[in-house]
Amino acid sequence: FRSYGVDRCVFNSSELNDIEFIRSEFYNKLELFRFSSSLGKFVGYTEYGVQQANYRNSQASILQSMKAQKDTYCLNNVGVDYRAA
Repeated sequence: FRSYGVDRCVFNSSELNDIEFIRSEFYNKLELFRFSSSLGKFVGYTEYGVQQANYRNSQASILQSMKAQKDTYCLNNVGVDYRAA
């Protein structure tokens, strides 16, 4: 059994408006829930994932932290990747 999270940035340009930050949480290769900066909230894909998403969406500090990841994680790295491509 494996539990793991994946952070990724989806982008078409280096502009902040064109970047989406996604954090997905998995268990046994099944995606339980994810945060999408485009939606600004967590979304659950299983019964357990829906419970976790609802809890995280009710915590303002967690949502603010995840929204900030778009700037801190994506913006810097996408600029480097975009120039290299």
